[in-house]
Amino acid sequence: MANRNIRDRIEKFNLSQPRDPKLLDAKYAAMRASVENPFVFFRATCHLFYEDLPINSWFKKAPLTWICGDLHIENFGNYKADNRRVYFDIDDFDEAVLAPCTWEIARLLTSIFVATETFAIGQEIAEKLSQQILAAYTKTITEGKAYWMGDDTAPQVIKDMLSRKTEVNRKELLEERTELNKDKQKRSIKIDNKKALAISDKQKQKVQNFMENFASRQPNPKFFKLLDVAQRIAGKGSLGIERYILLVEGKESPDGNYLLDLKKSLPSSLAPYTIWEQPKWQSNADRIVSIQKRSQAIPIAFLQAVTIGEDSYVLRGLQSTQSPTDHLKIEKWDDKLEQSEQLMQSLGQVVAWSHLRSSGRQGSAIVDQLIDFANKSKWKVEVMEYAKTYSQQVKQDWKEFCMS
Repeated sequence: MANRNIRDRIEKFNLSQPRDPKLLDAKYAAMRASVENPFVFFRATCHLFYEDLPINSWFKKAPLTWICGDLHIENFGNYKADNRRVYFDIDDFDEAVLAPCTWEIARLLTSIFVATETFAIGQEIAEKLSQQILAAYTKTITEGKAYWMGDDTAPQVIKDMLSRKTEVNRKELLEERTELNKDKQKRSIKIDNKKALAISDKQKQKVQNFMENFASRQPNPKFFKLLDVAQRIAGKGSLGIERYILLVEGKESPDGNYLLDLKKSLPSSLAPYTIWEQPKWQSNADRIVSIQKRSQAIPIAFLQAVTIGEDSYVLRGLQSTQSPTDHLKIEKWDDKLEQSEQLMQSLGQVVAWSHLRSSGRQGSAIVDQLIDFANKSKWKVEVMEYAKTYSQQVKQDWKEFCMS
């Protein structure tokens, strides 16, 4: 494994990227908190995982697939697509690259072990849940066909989550993140310093100029008329990166307004460790959006890569936090083991469908190669053992970081 000077490695990585200093301090504080960690620490240090990951043995031999790069249990979620239907899928592709499928699975299984230990659930339960993921992934790959999880196809444990998301309509989302003026004729974004921060006039003008240009190229320019903008606070690993919440005209009434998410795109933290040739993307946003579109069954609403000056950004619909992905947290996984096992099976299916759906594209393995690999057994043992061992390393690293 790499040198274990954890604080220096974390600071070197984060300071190599343009981040808001105050939000970076907030990120470090969250990583040191005692309630949810070391899981939050694990979420926020994707780069450490790949700095340490060996590429020998099955980590090197596995077929190449399009991976999201930062797969953990809270990077699955419900979202509304362009067709206004709700789906359950992998929902974070900032780190996405072409890499062995075992990289994706190893990080997901490690997250299970880290999370279960965080909430004092025994390793026996963690291993049982991880085995459910592996079994479902293998079975789904060998079937060779990608499906999706929507309200008409998902198992009950996922349907329950989807129904909660469906119930959160656009007006409720607006009420959650915006406020009306006194005569109730105009909305503005709530500046609560928890989910949104005020920005400078210079930043506002930059976004305003972009949106005017962007809207002029859309079939319905009025829909994208910018009404307000603020800095968005979200995520763990990307906290502090330039990101905005946009309030746009939408359907020309305060209750018809829409909220969008605009996030600056940076290189994948996996890039230094991918020895396999990657496509020549137009930008980092193009990489993220292209891989997301080929991996998800139905992409999230408004998803597209855009450019502001020399920087690229991902534009997408803002999703409600009233039904967040934290429904996948583990506090009660041992209390409702049957439901938890069903959930893990669903995660294994979703990952397999993603790999099948994006197979045979720009260097990724074809379906027959994936099926042949899935039928082997040694890699599953090695990935499981690595996840168990590395979860303990995460715990040690977290403790060292908390003491630094």
